Amino acid sequence: MLAAAASPKVELRDVGLRYFSREGETEALKGISLSIAPSEFVAIIGPSGCGKSTLLSLISGIVAPTEGAVSIDGKPVTGPSRKVGYMLQQDYLFEWRTILENTLLGAEIQGVPLAKARERATQLLTRYGLGQFLNHLPRQLSGGMRQRAALARTLCTNPDIVLLDEPFSALDSQTRLALADEIGEILRREAKTVILVTHDIGEAISMAERVVVLSRRPGQVKSNHAIRFAVADAGRLAPLVARNAPEFNDYFRTLWQELDVHVDH
Repeated sequence: MLAAAASPKVELRDVGLRYFSREGETEALKGISLSIAPSEFVAIIGPSGCGKSTLLSLISGIVAPTEGAVSIDGKPVTGPSRKVGYMLQQDYLFEWRTILENTLLGAEIQGVPLAKARERATQLLTRYGLGQFLNHLPRQLSGGMRQRAALARTLCTNPDIVLLDEPFSALDSQTRLALADEIGEILRREAKTVILVTHDIGEAISMAERVVVLSRRPGQVKSNHAIRFAVADAGRLAPLVARNAPEFNDYFRTLWQELDVHVDH
């Protein structure tokens, strides 16, 4: 007898979003249906302005859809949840708080017992190579170190789902590649369900198990691509290794062709 498929961790059913301004109505997303399995790592790519970041806002409960439904573990999303951690493009570390104090911020807001949160924060920061910088201020850290601290802050409350919104785009290319490698490994080891929004096709291919392509606004799901590498014996390749796999260029060409990146004149 075949085992039953696991229920989706995150599910969007015919989701649409319209917003209004002085200029009138704008349809940002239309008819989005998407299921993400527990512990799956999914990347979302698409043209600028197609609603990628808006999709994360819907999943996080920051924004409510005007049509359709978003659910986590089969329950409707009605607002922000402890199950969801959100890591943004900028690290947004408070310059007057130490790295440890910054990492504890989410736990403080959520009312998590601070002794337990402090223990987890210290463990995370030490694991991510920041154990000697617990009492440093953010300005004393490099860009890559700050992003690792931001990841520790995101994971300190132990969310099931991690949303990554262009988390490496402010970094130089060398740091970006190295950090993608580190963070990809960290999130897999923690067995998180991850949704990454990125403009970088190579980043999406090398980090994710599946890449979802959105159309131009209003954003719709244009295609889904399972990313598989023959040389991977089990699990996933590290991002830097994946970029050198024979399949990488084929995936890149396919996704590039699907992206509608022409500019209107």
